[in-house]
Amino acid sequence: MPVNHQANEEVKIIPVSGFRDIGKFIDVPWWLYADDPMWVPPLRLERRLHFSGFNPYFKHARWQGWIAYRNNQPVGRISAQIDDLHRQRYGPDTGHFGMLESIHDEAVFSSLIQTAENWLRQQGACQITGPFNFSINQECGLLVQGFDSPPVFMMPYSPGWYATQLEQNGYRSCKDLLAYWLETDFDPPSAMQAIDRKYQHQIQVRPLRRDRFSEEIEIMRDIFNDAWSDNWGFVPFTVEEFAELGGSLRWLVPDEFIQIAEMDGVPVAFMAVLPNLNEILPALNGALFPLGLFKLINKLKSGSITTGRVPLMGVRKQFHNTLPGIALAFKVIDAPRKFVKSRGIGHVELSWILEDNQSMRTILEKIGGREYKRYRIYEKTLM
Repeated sequence: MPVNHQANEEVKIIPVSGFRDIGKFIDVPWWLYADDPMWVPPLRLERRLHFSGFNPYFKHARWQGWIAYRNNQPVGRISAQIDDLHRQRYGPDTGHFGMLESIHDEAVFSSLIQTAENWLRQQGACQITGPFNFSINQECGLLVQGFDSPPVFMMPYSPGWYATQLEQNGYRSCKDLLAYWLETDFDPPSAMQAIDRKYQHQIQVRPLRRDRFSEEIEIMRDIFNDAWSDNWGFVPFTVEEFAELGGSLRWLVPDEFIQIAEMDGVPVAFMAVLPNLNEILPALNGALFPLGLFKLINKLKSGSITTGRVPLMGVRKQFHNTLPGIALAFKVIDAPRKFVKSRGIGHVELSWILEDNQSMRTILEKIGGREYKRYRIYEKTLM
């Protein structure tokens, strides 16, 4: 890390307010991780939009950010947020923290945590969970295993010592989120082939229909919200949030990377694969202009990206823990494989999977997937 300070130097925690402060907040990781080969710089333009009023998350949530300074140099940051949709499901006393970055310094780390907690108390929060950047439907979790490789696109990164610091500040493990690594050239096991054959006349899988894009995105949102509705921490995607995500999918992936499964003609499952843009982003160092956008488009078209990520997948709740449900999950995993492979993608990350989602973990492990990263959500009761 490029910053080295004496322990007796004063830490100042400054609230983020206005356009210029948002820019400084976005830039903090560049200060902290300049020499860390595992950190992947995000696109500054995308981060600007994430923190702006254009983010539909802010239609049901509010946040505050802070930057830690020593001698006028940034040494950390944190956010605290209140999500009204989360409170509707889990009670009026919930709150979250996120965007946590700090130099390796207990005083800085603790000051940031305490500042976020104080703000959350003022918002009526007693139960705090995190990190969420900003919600469970965006980047979330603290990396606790799998530090030997960079994160894939739209997954968070954090140094290993963060977990110890959180625990020293009174936080305890709440839920682990798993990332699985899977070769696209896997051989389906005979048991799954048998289940596949059993339902081959009832289940049809098709790619996204781009000429009906808005309708297709709403179908996927409805399936996702139903499929995940009983899972830990679930907060539904709003129409606007999923439409924004769909806008990214529209220009990032060909139609065949998104597969929708129908049971007797009714859409009941889907899966989306994204190329791993984190293979490209280090070279851009956060800048799309003047040449970054050209490089990005060229890489996407050339097929030179060799890894991908499955960020979205769902099977309707009525099929959970049933043979048709296994068939549907296998179908939407298997359907895009030849298209993904034809674009040069040899491995994909499926993330994230709840640690107690044993049925999905079993399916992934039977087709050769292996758990290779683990992210942890922490919780604390505020006094």
